Amino acid sequence: MAITTENILLIGSVLLFISLIAGKTSNRFGVPVILFFITIGMLAGSDGIGGIYFDNPKIAQFIGIISLNFILFSGGLDTDLKSIKPVIKEGITLSTLGVMLTAATVGLFVWAITDFTIYEALLLGSIVSSTDSAAVFSILRSKSLALKGNLRPILELESGSNDPMAYILTLVFTGLVVNQDASFASAIPMFFMQLFIGGALGIVFGKISKHVINGIRLDYEGLYIVLLIAIMFFSFSATNFVGGNGFLALYICALYLGDKDLIHKKKILKSFDSFAWLMQIVLFLTLGLLVYPTEVIPYIGIGLLISAFMILLARPISVFTSLVFYKYSFRHKAFISWVGLRGAVPIVFATYPLLAGAEKAGMIFNIVFFISVTSVLIQGTTLPVVAKLLRLTIPESLKRRTQTDMVLSDSIKSMLTEIVIPENSPVVGKQIVHLGMPRTAIISIIQRNKKFITPHGATVLEPNDILFVLSEDKEALSTVFQCLDMPN
Repeated sequence: MAITTENILLIGSVLLFISLIAGKTSNRFGVPVILFFITIGMLAGSDGIGGIYFDNPKIAQFIGIISLNFILFSGGLDTDLKSIKPVIKEGITLSTLGVMLTAATVGLFVWAITDFTIYEALLLGSIVSSTDSAAVFSILRSKSLALKGNLRPILELESGSNDPMAYILTLVFTGLVVNQDASFASAIPMFFMQLFIGGALGIVFGKISKHVINGIRLDYEGLYIVLLIAIMFFSFSATNFVGGNGFLALYICALYLGDKDLIHKKKILKSFDSFAWLMQIVLFLTLGLLVYPTEVIPYIGIGLLISAFMILLARPISVFTSLVFYKYSFRHKAFISWVGLRGAVPIVFATYPLLAGAEKAGMIFNIVFFISVTSVLIQGTTLPVVAKLLRLTIPESLKRRTQTDMVLSDSIKSMLTEIVIPENSPVVGKQIVHLGMPRTAIISIIQRNKKFITPHGATVLEPNDILFVLSEDKEALSTVFQCLDMPN
C-alpha cells in the first residue's frame, strides 16, 4: 500500500492506536514498549503484512529531528536540577569523554574486522556512541526501578545530554567519509564551535525565554504551550544556523526553564510529556517503516559481533575510564555500563550518511538498526535483573515508604493563612509568577470583591485581595510574607 494524501491519516491513526494497545500490554511480558512501536512499524512496511511502501530517508530524518526536539526538550523540562547537581560532573564526563571513547573503541573494532576504512568505521562508532534518552527514560520509569544512591539522576542526565556529542561526531566523520580530501585536523574547529556556540546559546535562550513567557500576556492558557514550542524550535534552528549544536542548545534551554517558575508550568509539563510520548511512537513507527528486514538479515552476523563488543567491552571501557576519578564502586560502574541502551537516536543519525551519499551508508544504516534493536532487547529487558544481582535496588518495603514520604512532603500543605494585600503594597499589579513564592507554599484561592477566583501564575494581584495561602510550616509562611513585601 502506497502512502497517499487520502489514506495517511487513516493509516497513521490505526498505527497509533495499535501502538498504544501494544504498549499497554508490553510491561506484562517485560519487553520495553519502544520495541513494540518499532516492530509495528516494520510489520506495517513493505516487507510486513501492511505492505506500506516508505523509502524516504529525508522525510524520516525530518520526522526524527522534530521528534528529538520534543523528546530532549521534554526531558530537560522534567529534569530536577537539584537531583542532578551532585552528579553533574560525572554526567558531563560520561556525555562527552564517554561518548568519544565509545565511538573510538567501536570504530577501531569495526575497522579491524571489516573492510571499512578508518573513517567509515569511526562514523559507525560515532552513530552508536550515545545512549538513547527516550529508551532510558521510558524503561527506567516503566520498570519503576528504585536505585540506590545517585544512580538514577546520573543515568538520566547522561542519556539526556550525550546526543549532542554523538551528533557532532556523526557530522564530522560523515564529512570526512564523503570528502576524501579533507583532513581530521580540519574538523577540529567545527567540533569545538558546535559545543561552545550550542552551550552558550542554550543558556542565553533559556534566560530570554523565561522573561518572554512570564512577561507576555496571552489571552488563552493553551497559547503558552504554543509559545514554548516556538521557543524550542527557534533554539534548535537558530543555533544550527550560526554553526552551533541545536540539540545541546535546546536541552540546556529546557533545563534552565524547568528550574524556574513559569506561568502555567504544570500544564506545560503535562503537555510536553504527552508530546514526548507521541513523538516517541511516531519516531519508532517511522523508522520501522523505513527499515526493510530482508536487507538487515545479511548483516546479523556482523551486527551481533559489534553489539556484543559494544555491550561487553566498549561501553564498560568508556564508563570505567570516565569515572576513574570519581568515587563509584565497581558495582555502580558495572550497572551504569549495562544501561547503555541504544534506541531511535542512532537510527536517526544513520540517515545522515545515507543522505550525504556515503559509499557504505546502506550497510551502516542496517547494522546500526540491528545494534539498536538488540541493545534495547538485551539490556532493556534485563535491567531489573542486573540491578538486583549487583544489589543496587532498594527493598520493596523501603521503596514504598520512601515514595509515600515524597508524596506527602511535596503535596501536603498543613497551614492555611489569610493575607490581605494593602492598597499601597508594592506587589499590587504584579503577576504571581513574579513574586518568587517558595515551592512549599501556594496561593490556593483569592477573594476579590466578594468573589472567589482560582489563581495561576499569570494572575495579577489587586488592592484588598484576600489571599488564602497554604504552607507547609512557619518557615514557608515567613518566606511568603517576604515575597509579598509584608511584615510577618
